[in-house]
Amino acid sequence: METHSADTEYLVRKGSNTGYRILSILTPPAYTVYVLARHGRPSFSINGLLRSTWIGGIAGATGGAGIAFARYNFTNPEKVRVKRVQVAYDTGRIRAEDHATIGGVLLAVLTPAVFWNRARVANLILGGAGIGTGVGMIAHWTRSVTGDTPKPFVPA
Repeated sequence: METHSADTEYLVRKGSNTGYRILSILTPPAYTVYVLARHGRPSFSINGLLRSTWIGGIAGATGGAGIAFARYNFTNPEKVRVKRVQVAYDTGRIRAEDHATIGGVLLAVLTPAVFWNRARVANLILGGAGIGTGVGMIAHWTRSVTGDTPKPFVPA
């Protein structure tokens, strides 16, 4: 039973990571469409975009973790173990997480440098990390589409 809970915890963390990455990509365009679709004068702001991005990322992380928990906590422990091993050795997923992390760290640093007087510091850092995560995922997908796919891991 202890192994099952460890496997479930691992998969919940990965689900949370996936949810964060997905909503970090979807939130900035959704916010832009929302602002442009509002009646009256458009009130687009960098602060609002960055705030919505990090709040969307948190919502994605929470939702991804909840879905993964509901899926794996009540599943056969052997199936969960197999899924954990598949996820742990999925080189495409590992590369996607690496690109997202690199993009998140870079834009968490660069966004405050570029937009210092246009938004609050917390929104600059957290929103920049969210946008960077999305940019990293787009970079990963671009590399995959152009033929630079990671080699699958084959255990010895």
